[in-house]
Amino acid sequence: MTLLWRRLRNFPVFVIAILLLVCLYTASDSGQEIRGNFMLWGEGLHTAANSRIHFSASTSIETTIPGGELVYGFGLLDRLYLRKGTFYIVTSTPSAFPQREHIIARPLDMGPDRDLSPTDKELQFIDPSEAATILGEQALTVEGFTLIAYDTEQFMHHFYHWWGEIILGAWRVYSALTGPSLSARDTTAPSFASRILLPHVFGQEWRDIPGLNAGLMRATFPSTSIENADQWDDLAVLDNTFVFERAMIVCRVAAQTHGLSKSWHKMISSTMAVNVSNTFWEPIRRTTVQNTIGYLPRLDSRGVIVSPPTVVSEMPFVTYIARQGSSRSLTDAYHQDLVRALKELEWSGLCQVYVAQMEKMSLTQQLEIMARSTILIGVHGNGLTHQLFMPPSPRSTVVEIFAPKGYVHDYAILARNLSHKHYAVWNDTLQTFPDGEWYEGVKYPSDFHSQSLPVYAPVIADLIRQRLSEPL
Repeated sequence: MTLLWRRLRNFPVFVIAILLLVCLYTASDSGQEIRGNFMLWGEGLHTAANSRIHFSASTSIETTIPGGELVYGFGLLDRLYLRKGTFYIVTSTPSAFPQREHIIARPLDMGPDRDLSPTDKELQFIDPSEAATILGEQALTVEGFTLIAYDTEQFMHHFYHWWGEIILGAWRVYSALTGPSLSARDTTAPSFASRILLPHVFGQEWRDIPGLNAGLMRATFPSTSIENADQWDDLAVLDNTFVFERAMIVCRVAAQTHGLSKSWHKMISSTMAVNVSNTFWEPIRRTTVQNTIGYLPRLDSRGVIVSPPTVVSEMPFVTYIARQGSSRSLTDAYHQDLVRALKELEWSGLCQVYVAQMEKMSLTQQLEIMARSTILIGVHGNGLTHQLFMPPSPRSTVVEIFAPKGYVHDYAILARNLSHKHYAVWNDTLQTFPDGEWYEGVKYPSDFHSQSLPVYAPVIADLIRQRLSEPL
């Protein structure tokens, strides 16, 4: 043994690894797979406990829909095949699947009158009897769950579209199937995608300028690889077939073929038909907050922070995200009136108020203030996406200020997902909707993006008094 070790010491590490792999392969029962500590993951072999690498798998095994129903634009599939950049659904019953346009689209930027209807290049349905001829008899298995965001970067490099649509929508669909732990004190990392593939995104195009998309992904899913068009092309150039053990194709155009999306004009609309727990997002929120700021604030029914001891509060937090100077904002006079009204509430002992300029805060500071907040106020805009990390409670509230007569559903849908109460405000008028009811339509008046938006501060102050004082 000593002599063998002396000889092996002189070999390069990668040679020893190959020899070990060959020994394991020849010793396997089937000769088709290695059982042990190796896994096919993204670009190659990675070690992982209790995992397997399948050198081959029959292509005649049919594709299935876990849970039995495929969500438009968030298609979750078991045994999805890929060859030279084209997906294949192997099935003897094509009628069990939605039409192709509800699953995928041509990967081009959206635009007026642009036909993005999918072709055979994107996805094909084939019978198991055809599989060997089209795909070959064997496929390399990509283990685990793979999320495939099949869009261009057109909307992807935006905090709301990445986190508030792609990640939130995918998690809603996935959690309905897996039933994640919702223990009140569970902060373990959620089991989610092993990898995210971005077939039509190059370089850094999926990242937003403030760095929220990537930074929060690393905090929440530290073991998830994010692979762009380069890695996708590596798979496409091989004259080989891959089969994803479980995959979700996320496609904006396909999602918008759903009836709810035609009413709300939002990619995530199709997922709202999926029944989930009211706290389905909590494993994500808790993990993100814990891993970003180093602790998890816990609030009681009043919205008061009760732990950890170093951050306990006497009053609930109200956060106003100021957008002054941005493309959509209040006049300076209305902004000052609103700040004054909020500070008066603070002076009265009702709440603590934080006026946040997110663009001037670090990622950690942004998450920390949101994790402590019970009420979030802001003009319609990207900052309201931060409600993803605000703790849900009977008092948690999102107050969205619109241009008079304007309305879009972006942050109302987020609030419904997160169990926050959403209020739309048009100057001196506010409106909310009970579960099951929604604002009808979408309205973009000419001043929707104005820098001179009005708001009557006493209306918002009265709403905050009501939300923080009403009996539960």
